Order: sequence, then structure tokens, then C-alpha cells
Amino acid sequence: MTSGVVRRSLPAMLRRPVPEHPPVVSAGRPTWWAVLIAVAVAALLTLDLLGHGLTERVDHRVSDQVAEWGLRDSAAYQPLWLVTQIGGRGTMLLVLACLVGWLLVRYRTVVPLLRVVLALVLLSVVVYQLKWGIGRTAPAFAGGQFLHHPDGESFPSGHVANAVLLWGVARWQAVEFGLPARAQRILWFFAVVGPVLCGLAMIVLNFHWVSDAVAGAAVGVVLLGVVHAVDALVLSRWVGAAPRRSDHGGPASP
Repeated sequence: MTSGVVRRSLPAMLRRPVPEHPPVVSAGRPTWWAVLIAVAVAALLTLDLLGHGLTERVDHRVSDQVAEWGLRDSAAYQPLWLVTQIGGRGTMLLVLACLVGWLLVRYRTVVPLLRVVLALVLLSVVVYQLKWGIGRTAPAFAGGQFLHHPDGESFPSGHVANAVLLWGVARWQAVEFGLPARAQRILWFFAVVGPVLCGLAMIVLNFHWVSDAVAGAAVGVVLLGVVHAVDALVLSRWVGAAPRRSDHGGPASP
């Protein structure tokens, strides 16, 4: 059976249509070595933190410095808080709901939805298992930093992990489904620069330790690589071959 026959036999909602606009940025799939480096960074930070090593000392030094700045009690608080929402779950769900909804209506495909659901499940399971397992308290916690505390959910930063993974998935959809160049560039910005801005804002407001943000970014990279891999090994094969164009440049017939 040829790939064309497979495509014709698939339900319309599972087909991936031809992109309308050419890609102007990459889809952002992490390379295997980037995923390995991210795994190593997350593992080393976790082990060093549990052993009360250099990570903890650096975190406290930075936290003491930003506490002296007093940004949480200044006019800068509100703008910085808004920057932290780049990685807020509510922000990301709103953006992804609009993006997935538009793709569903425009292209009659549930592929982006399946990818987003997979990303959210992985994010919830992995990040919160780490948070609850390590139980690290945040810099502003009364009495200082504790590990294995019932109220400790600081390590790794969920906001930064959200920003890396979910903006990464949004950028991927924008490129693959051929959104206009401006939309692709905007989502590229939020996928690449957004996590950095979010992490810095969380640190200078003393919402998170430095290592929380770095570990969150590393976990986000790993999970983004996992979502891409699962899509390539399972979902993409399920929905057929990649999008293609007809000879006259328009969408290929199903």
C-alpha cells in the first residue's frame, strides 16, 4: 500500500495539511546532544542540591543580593510579575487553546491538540513529581530554605519548564502548519527568549532560586525532545506522511 493510499484512507481530522506559508524559522526540535546535555544539567543540579553543595551556596548568594534590591516592594514588581506570566500555565493554555482551535477550524486536524495534550501530561507528571520528591522551599519561605518540606515546591521551576515546553510546541505548530511569517517569528521569540525572561523575572523577584530556573529550563528541553520523538515514532506514522504540495503550489489533494 502506497503512502498516497494511506493518506486517502485516513480520517480527515487526522491528516496534516499542506502549510500555506514557507517556514521562516526552524521548528525547534532539540537535537539529541541538546537533550543529553539537559539531562546531565538537571541530574547534576539535583544531586548537588541534595548534597548541599555549591549549587545551594550560589543560590543563597544570589537570593541575598536580589533581596537587597527590594524589587518585590517597588514599582517594578507589577511589570516583572507580568514577565513571569510568560511561563504561567493560564497564559500558555489560553495561547494554545487559540492556536489549536484555529488550526482545528482552518485545517480540520486534531494533530496539534494531541501534541499539546501529550506535552501537558508529561509536564504535569514529571515536574510535579520532582517538586514533591525534592520538596524545596522558595527563597521567601519563612525560616529559610528546606528540602523535603511538605510545603516545598520550588525545584524545578514549573514556570520556566512551561515556557520552554509549551512555547516550543506552539512554535513547532506555527512552522509546520505554515502560519504567516510574523506569527512564526513571534512564537520563535517566545520559545527562545521567553523562558530566559521568565526565569530572570522569577529570580529577581525572589520567587525562585537560580538553580530552580536552570533545572526548569533543562527539564523543559528534555520534555520537548520527548514530545518530538513520540510524535515522530508514533503520531506522525499514525497520521501519515508529512505535508506535501501539489505541482501548482497549492494544497495537495488527499
